[in-house]
Amino acid sequence: MPNIAFIGLGNMGGPMAANLIKKGHNVTGFDLSDTALGALVSAGGQTSVSASEASKNADVVISMLPSGKHVAELYSEEFISNLKPNTLLIDSSTIDAVTARAVAQLAASKGCKMIDAPVSGGTSGAQAGTLTFIVGGKTEDYEKARPILKCMGQNIFHAGDSGAGQVAKICNNMLLAIHMIGTSEAINLGTRHGLDPKTLSEIMQKSSGRNWSLEVYNPYPGVLENAPASREYSGGFAVDLMTKDLGLAAEAGLETKTSTPLGNAALNLYRMWSESGNGAIDFSSIIQLLNGKLKAENGN
Repeated sequence: MPNIAFIGLGNMGGPMAANLIKKGHNVTGFDLSDTALGALVSAGGQTSVSASEASKNADVVISMLPSGKHVAELYSEEFISNLKPNTLLIDSSTIDAVTARAVAQLAASKGCKMIDAPVSGGTSGAQAGTLTFIVGGKTEDYEKARPILKCMGQNIFHAGDSGAGQVAKICNNMLLAIHMIGTSEAINLGTRHGLDPKTLSEIMQKSSGRNWSLEVYNPYPGVLENAPASREYSGGFAVDLMTKDLGLAAEAGLETKTSTPLGNAALNLYRMWSESGNGAIDFSSIIQLLNGKLKAENGN
């Protein structure tokens, strides 16, 4: 079993690291949060005082960080130079493809291998070990990483060369935001006309409006017991993170002069919802914006 360093032990990274430990891997982690470090120790892992210290004897380094800026800061020339030759680097953050390609190129110049492997499946998927990994990088590096990724997920896709995983991920999240907003609009309209939200959701699940947001992540409180909506939109995928991903999609569209009108509309709605003080709650809470909560809070 390879020694694994795991950098970034938040809502996603912590459960992912715990699943590696369950599968028999030796994991040393680093995070700025003492609570996150304590959770890793409770799961059977080890902790270190810095990312460099955690990674110096690792065969594999996995990172799950908030943004491209953090990824670039971690995978600096100094950090990579202190790793063992042929160390496999797996970045599971969702970032821009430009940064993903740049850090992969730097890693290769220092004798390391690197893939971008953003994930889909949310915190529940991270906890259950059922994530989808969308990988960009060389085929041989993807094959080397695959057994490790299988410890944390069920579906592993090779999207193409470095950065391709990030492009595929932001396409997916743009679509997710669009159908979450559409689902919220439909349920809001139905309930305003007196329909029961659970009954309406069941009808749409068996009809042509069927989608993942409706079935698995219903935005209306009480329809699905385990959805964030039924626990006051806590513990899911934050509005700020969705806003970030939609911003990445908009940037990618500008780079290739690709029209994304629905993606841009979704970005504007999520940005508005975030700026009204809701950035930390789950993105399915967008139904509250459509239901007039922002207007009421602003006193308009």
